[in-house]
Amino acid sequence: MEATIKKIIAKTFDELATGLETGSFGGTPKIALMGVGSEHGEAEMQEGADMAASRGITPYFIGGMDETTATAKMVEMLKSGEVDGAVAMHYTFPIGVATVGKVITPATGRSLYIATTTGTSATDRVAAMVRNAIYGIIAAKASGVTNPSVGILNIDGARQVERALRELVDNGYNINFTQSKRADGGVFMRGNDVLNNPCDVLVCDSLTGNVLMKLLSSFTTGGSYEATGFGYGPGIGDNIGELVLIVSRASGAPVVAGAMEYAGQLVRGDWKKVLKAEFAAANAAGLRTVLEKIAEKSAPVASETVTAPPKEIVTAEIAGIEITELDDAVNVLWKAGIYAESGMGCTGPIVLVNESKHEASTKILTEAGFVSE
Repeated sequence: MEATIKKIIAKTFDELATGLETGSFGGTPKIALMGVGSEHGEAEMQEGADMAASRGITPYFIGGMDETTATAKMVEMLKSGEVDGAVAMHYTFPIGVATVGKVITPATGRSLYIATTTGTSATDRVAAMVRNAIYGIIAAKASGVTNPSVGILNIDGARQVERALRELVDNGYNINFTQSKRADGGVFMRGNDVLNNPCDVLVCDSLTGNVLMKLLSSFTTGGSYEATGFGYGPGIGDNIGELVLIVSRASGAPVVAGAMEYAGQLVRGDWKKVLKAEFAAANAAGLRTVLEKIAEKSAPVASETVTAPPKEIVTAEIAGIEITELDDAVNVLWKAGIYAESGMGCTGPIVLVNESKHEASTKILTEAGFVSE
């Protein structure tokens, strides 16, 4: 009995000491690291685990075996509750689950959550990016960012994603949209914004996010060694069970340690509770309906030949149209008897119309869903 009491006291003092050192008093997160498969060898991975130990993490190193056995061991430890989370160089997530990476941007030294970087949250690009926005908010909030600001990378699908997300906002779901630091502002993030990050969460598709992760984590090393950041992040989805974070086979010890630290933040932030609450709020705001609309719009339709009205001078620009919908937008105006042409402005795709028909054209495209109000 006396020995048990002494162990409890010792554990309490140990957790208190860790709390004073790390600023967290919820116990020390136990994080497994699958060290198999690194391009830099298991010793590099072990060094990363040792670095994480100095940051308030209890590391469990899995090495000295083939990848299949190591993966099975990691899953067993997660399911049994022996560890709170795990970091691996490879893990197969189901469709609907994607990872939210975390990097340090070079211009400001601030953290940027890239949503997402591996996995596939949906098979449709726009639907995936809408879900990715929610995934990014979950990861940021669980890591301690109370009201994360959100920007959308200026890539194909971005305009449709903005419309879908603003519909959720109109229905009561809170998204703190940011503004680009470029002179014309807006929620769409250019390459400049990626470097100086005016947002906490950057929404993109997984393939683009993966490229950004690799660039930002290894831009000082020539690419063969990922030296900065927190890795490719946790797999997030509606019904995800265990906490698994991804690093690259090119990730060095500093990134591995960062990934384990990131995992610890999520554990301390009660990531499952945050995930459940965020999805409940998004679903209450009509997430399913929004995604169904995207699916309907993505479905192939029979082509229709539309004859252009008589040509006239077009100098008035209508911006905010997705590049993949540009021809459709022009056809809608032609059907309404308004001559229009497609073009590319300095901020993206545009439709050009006569100055006298700008207001009427904008109203038609807005009602047709090509332009946000």
